[in-house]
Amino acid sequence: MGPVTAGVLQLLALIGALALVHLPAGSYMARVYSSPRHLRVEKWLYRGIGADPDAEMTWPAYLRAVLAFSAVGVLLLYLLQRLQGVLPGSLGFSSVDPAQSFNTAVSFVTNTNWQSYYGEQTMGHVVQTAGLAVQNFVSAAVGMAVAVALVRGFARSRTGELGNFWADLVRGTLRILVPVAALAAVVLVACGTIQNFSGIHEVGQFMGGSQQWNGGAVASQEAIKELGTNGGGYFNANSAHPFENPTPFSNLLEIFLILVIPFSLTRTFGLMVGNVRQGYAILATMATIWVGFVALMMWTEFAHHGPALQAAGAAMEGKEVRFGVGGSSLFAVSTTLTSTGAVDSFHSSFTGLGGGIAMLGMMLGEIAPGGTGSGLYGMLIMAVIAVFIAGLMVGRTPEYLGKKIGGREMKLAACYLLVTPALVLVCTAASMALPTPPHSMLNSGAHGFSEILYAFTSAANNNGSAFAGLNADTDWFNTMTGLAMLLGRFLPMVFVLALAGSLARQQPVPVTAGTLRTEKPLFAGLLVGAILIITGLTYFPALALGPLAEGLA
Repeated sequence: MGPVTAGVLQLLALIGALALVHLPAGSYMARVYSSPRHLRVEKWLYRGIGADPDAEMTWPAYLRAVLAFSAVGVLLLYLLQRLQGVLPGSLGFSSVDPAQSFNTAVSFVTNTNWQSYYGEQTMGHVVQTAGLAVQNFVSAAVGMAVAVALVRGFARSRTGELGNFWADLVRGTLRILVPVAALAAVVLVACGTIQNFSGIHEVGQFMGGSQQWNGGAVASQEAIKELGTNGGGYFNANSAHPFENPTPFSNLLEIFLILVIPFSLTRTFGLMVGNVRQGYAILATMATIWVGFVALMMWTEFAHHGPALQAAGAAMEGKEVRFGVGGSSLFAVSTTLTSTGAVDSFHSSFTGLGGGIAMLGMMLGEIAPGGTGSGLYGMLIMAVIAVFIAGLMVGRTPEYLGKKIGGREMKLAACYLLVTPALVLVCTAASMALPTPPHSMLNSGAHGFSEILYAFTSAANNNGSAFAGLNADTDWFNTMTGLAMLLGRFLPMVFVLALAGSLARQQPVPVTAGTLRTEKPLFAGLLVGAILIITGLTYFPALALGPLAEGLA
């Protein structure tokens, strides 16, 4: 079997698996967030934190709960790292320095999992399991909670109430993420992923010296890292490391875990608004972009331009031979079109255009299908903008799901749309203009510029992957990427929840002959076009200086 055929078969198998679980997974999540019942363990948690799970929240109250919970998470994770040297199970590692502790705490709380350190040489068992792994669960649950709040804004009328954040957080964690991650961890252990709490041990003699590895609860963290679209690896090589991702089957399983919740949430959306066809329209938009990007990535990486690529049969530099170009391309697109950031190959070694495709996937806003929750609310914001554009074309007040899209709604949607590009472009420009930051670039010219552009695109979009050629462990990059992650996560949530509150207060308008049918293929095509055009107009100059210039050289 040729490598191209193998790549296509992996793609088809993945699509089949996602289609198989779409209906039950989406329906189950809709029941989770709509059920009036509370499990006994959930009631214990509510008593422990002093929350009333049945008390409805307006959007400012919901936002305050999100920000307060996340701020406490940043503080606790920061302290865990700063105190690591005196904690048990530290494996002899010292406390993490302040700048890197801040960056890492912000990274994992914002569901970014950007890592400017070597995981196996920096973090002990306590920080990994009690700190990073916990945030992998709850940061994903926060994103899902905000998405559900926006869906309730569309579904409800004449009220300012969006549900209860604490109930949404606990249910998303205990009823969805924990059971699925536990099952996935068992499968990963069966595939060969390690799961232990062993210390550092010597594994062999190489070039006159010894090589040492430490164990860890890798399978359990690997499962939620992918399922929650987090991405931070136990080891520096991330999912390219055989302890994390040992076989082609485990590689395909990890891609499935990355995509299953974001794609399935479209059915949850359709059920909660009372029109499953609306969910299918959003699903079709996400799937069209994802399949298109996978096809483009495989084409660029299988193309044999240059003697080195021809000799290898494809662009194999930086890719694991056990996964090949097909598996690596599929993983790279899936991880950059979601807010995952896990890698099974090194994106800096992709072809110039291939690296540009990975970067463009993040620049779309990671909405195809995007992160756990963040992908759905990002796509719904784009749907609001697409409806507004269509309304301008026909001279009619735009409506989406029976709600009018007026001046207030468009201002909130526009602010959401502008925050991330502003962070990416301003931080990249500052890093290139100042004398010290460019010293962190491994390469010069267009590829060096791409390293910095990719870093801030990844940080502001809460992705977490890197071009693997940039030394980001400096005070400048630890601080600036940390700020980009914070602002890129929580400023958009402000506008999402404000939009949800505005929509929930509206009286639904009846469907008429002139209403744009947003469940039809025509609207899905309009939505795809709006996403690509808006992103192109925003980022094309920066892409032209980096990956496009390199790819066309």
